[in-house]
Amino acid sequence: PPPVYSLDGLLAFSLLLVCTCAHLRKVPRLRTWLLSEKRGLWGVFYKAAVIGTRLHVAVAVSCVLMAFYILVLK
Repeated sequence: PPPVYSLDGLLAFSLLLVCTCAHLRKVPRLRTWLLSEKRGLWGVFYKAAVIGTRLHVAVAVSCVLMAFYILVLK
């Protein structure tokens, strides 16, 4: 995996965060426990989940492009 301190590593980390939070939003118990707070540090997870659910097509295309970049081009 790419290091987090490079630009491609930061993009890969943010895509993984958005995808993970969007999937965790589908679990009712985790949604109330993890994604209920809208401010502060926990609010980042909530906002990532909202981005992942509203822009699911763009996030999926970005994940495929990032995987292609990491596996083939890098």
